[in-house]
Amino acid sequence: MQSHYSPANLPSRLAQERAEYAAQIQRLMSCSATHAQKIFQNHAERTLALWRSGLQSQQGLVQSLQDGNLAVDSSQYLIDAAQRGTLTLDVLRERANNDKLHEAAGTPPVLDYDYELVLDARQFTRPVNYQLLKILHPEGGEISDWKRPFMIIDPRAGHGAGIGGFKPDSQVGVALRGGHPVYFVVFRQHPEPGQTLADVMRAEAEFLREISRRHPDAPNPIVVGNCQGGWATLVLAAANPDITGPLVINGSPVSTWSGEVGANPMRYNGGLLGGITPALLSMDLANGEFDGAHLVSNFEQLNPSRNYFGKYYDLYADVDNGRERFLEFERWWGGFHFLNESEMRWIVEQIFIGNKLARGEAELEPGRHLDLKFIRSPIVVFASKGDNITPPQQALNWIVDTYADENEIRIRGQRIVYMVHEKVGHLGIFVSSSIARKEHAEVTSTLQTLEALAPGLYEMKIDHSEGEGADERFVVSFHERKMSDILEVVPNDRELERGFGAVARLSRLGADLYEMTARPLVQSLVTEQSAELLRDLNSCRVSRRIFSDENPAMATVGALAGQVREQRQPVDPANPWLIWEKTLADGISQGMDLYRDLRDSAYEMSFLSIYGAPWMNWFGQSMAQQRTRKKPEELRWLPTVQATLSAIDEGGYEAAVIRMLVLLADSRGSVRRDRLERSAQVLTSEPPFAQLSAHRRAALIHEQSVIVEFEPEQALRSLERLLPLPEQRQQAMETVRFIVGDRSDMEPHSRHMFEAMEQLLGQVQPVIEAAPAELVAAPELAEPSAAVSPEPAAESPAAKPARKTAVRNKPQE
Repeated sequence: MQSHYSPANLPSRLAQERAEYAAQIQRLMSCSATHAQKIFQNHAERTLALWRSGLQSQQGLVQSLQDGNLAVDSSQYLIDAAQRGTLTLDVLRERANNDKLHEAAGTPPVLDYDYELVLDARQFTRPVNYQLLKILHPEGGEISDWKRPFMIIDPRAGHGAGIGGFKPDSQVGVALRGGHPVYFVVFRQHPEPGQTLADVMRAEAEFLREISRRHPDAPNPIVVGNCQGGWATLVLAAANPDITGPLVINGSPVSTWSGEVGANPMRYNGGLLGGITPALLSMDLANGEFDGAHLVSNFEQLNPSRNYFGKYYDLYADVDNGRERFLEFERWWGGFHFLNESEMRWIVEQIFIGNKLARGEAELEPGRHLDLKFIRSPIVVFASKGDNITPPQQALNWIVDTYADENEIRIRGQRIVYMVHEKVGHLGIFVSSSIARKEHAEVTSTLQTLEALAPGLYEMKIDHSEGEGADERFVVSFHERKMSDILEVVPNDRELERGFGAVARLSRLGADLYEMTARPLVQSLVTEQSAELLRDLNSCRVSRRIFSDENPAMATVGALAGQVREQRQPVDPANPWLIWEKTLADGISQGMDLYRDLRDSAYEMSFLSIYGAPWMNWFGQSMAQQRTRKKPEELRWLPTVQATLSAIDEGGYEAAVIRMLVLLADSRGSVRRDRLERSAQVLTSEPPFAQLSAHRRAALIHEQSVIVEFEPEQALRSLERLLPLPEQRQQAMETVRFIVGDRSDMEPHSRHMFEAMEQLLGQVQPVIEAAPAELVAAPELAEPSAAVSPEPAAESPAAKPARKTAVRNKPQE
């Protein structure tokens, strides 16, 4: 065998390297052009608007001078500005005092609801700093114990718990209004000694089991994971596939190498800041814990104009009305929490630098392999194009990396639904009232029927609303998608991800070098006192605490603010000096944004220059390998598929009805939620389906989808054997007619298939022409858009006696 670098191979190898270097240069030029165009377009428009605002402000001052009002306008503005400044200082003083009281109380969750403690995981065999809370309905509202409970896992990413429920219009509020029992997973400020993320996962699994014990008549709980809590939810479900209900993953970074050139600079931190070594050094200096204030600082630096100036100017500009809103959010933003080395190291090496969870290589602990294919619960993923912390690529690309294609998702019986918002930011996903009232509300109502959806990959769209006020209802539809659709949601440069393999390898080498040399010395010099001093001197804490009552300079601010409120003289909004103030604030914000854009451009160009080089791709190739994926045609030989196909003539009435619905599904169409609800009503409420367990019902849908996927023609012909009796055939056709409705509303493919079923089962006189044989075996049948498709017509009086009435042992969701 010839060597890769043998004389015979050398010319081709050199040609390949030249091509790789040319591609790198091309990528750098493209990246530079992208940034330049983005900066020019953004700031040219803003500069022009700023110039016009400045001219308007100048004209206002000239007009005020000509009218002889300049002295009065100046006096009124100065009084208002001084009063607003005093009130703003008082709000900052109150924020600092709130932080002190909040920390003294143990940083309890910032929930807007009363709650009771259910379980404290510090009492478990493997103690962790997590607790399970039950949310109490405000004003004693009705909660139905038979409805599917919710368990919300908040992110442990530097802040405290409660972001998913610190407003009435929130994830908690939406679930409570639906009558669902709601449980909330929170955590204390400091981890328990020796706790690991495997211990945390086991605690969360025990929380789920306790919820199921409290609600024996309800299906498995819905688990909602926000940000870091999202990938923790996936880990929980992969390790315990039998105890979770549907999963809702909001703004969660899973495929952390993914992103868009020119848009997502945060993913380069590991490569440009030295991998995991700075985190290890930080934990050593802090005596073994990682300070969450560092993570908060990283978030703030992504948008310095907003976090260091904009939010404070907004408070100053409208301090009379913005005080409560500012303090409410800052109470959560300033509640810094800690992680220990085991947790932080796993997060960095397995998620952010190693990207192992998305590639199927993660190990929760030695010998416990994690594969997201193990998850059996339906998954809803919510991402946003306006999220610069978890861009859609990082929230969605794990689906592409986990499954061979969309067919494998169906064959494995999985349902994955994603929804992409056009502009909401990362925090807006969790705290925006408008998102809670629309997206979260619709996801919550959809979860009640999601398991009636045929296995597959779907995009959920909120098309429009019907009704007004309390009667407003959004029309939701599910559109079947392919893997290529995910990659086209936003631009992806997956070739660039190869460079992150070199980052992972250098990170590991750097950590080994640090641990063998400097680490023992650093740890020997650190004391608890020095660690506490270092935490207190963190800029995030100092910038807040400096305004507390502990600062002698703030001693008179409280009393002075009280006097100002009594003598408040707001200035006229048309005052020319106030217009100048807003213009100046816009100019400062734009200047800081320009700095951010230039910084991000230099950041990305540096990363591409270093890690985009061909030799870096070679250096990191051992850390950037993708899992071996089966070809679509190979999936037929999976043992589960073979077992299902061997039972194609078995199953009886229930299997026949579900198979007919799958056969009728139009692969090129979509399904509206109201149609899905009708399918769910039949499959959960009417005999004989009402007597099936949720697990058996899901298994039947899975099995029949697999049969239609691989043997569509035989699936149709074997309906006669599944329904041997005439009365069974009649009842099955009536049930299907009720669901699919008037055939004139069907797609042509579905209509021909329906007529073929009628002829096959002898339910039409005279016989309608059967569907062509090639239609029965059409590839589209392998991609059902849902178990239900067309709008049903009203049930005819003649058909009603043939249908059995619904039998309910308990109310259905």
